[in-house]
Amino acid sequence: MGIIKRPALTEKSQAMQEKGKYVFVVELTANKIEIAKEVKKMYGVEVTSVTTMRQIGKKKSKSTRTKVTSGRTSTYKKAIVTIAAGEVIDFYQGI
Repeated sequence: MGIIKRPALTEKSQAMQEKGKYVFVVELTANKIEIAKEVKKMYGVEVTSVTTMRQIGKKKSKSTRTKVTSGRTSTYKKAIVTIAAGEVIDFYQGI
């Protein structure tokens, strides 16, 4: 996979699929035009709009017996892709 890393399959994104909106985790450097072309090439659907957002990594800490270890989760970019009415993307096709 190039620009698109994986679909984001959460409860909220599953509810958005009924409205024709699909959520993908994409490369940080990807722009909206590249994302639309990639979705069209991978799934063969007509893309009407793309909305992107960056999810900033959160600070996490874990306590062990001897010390507290802290770090950060990775920053990633999400894209909400709206497809044309009547078209569907089936993520569970090959299972």
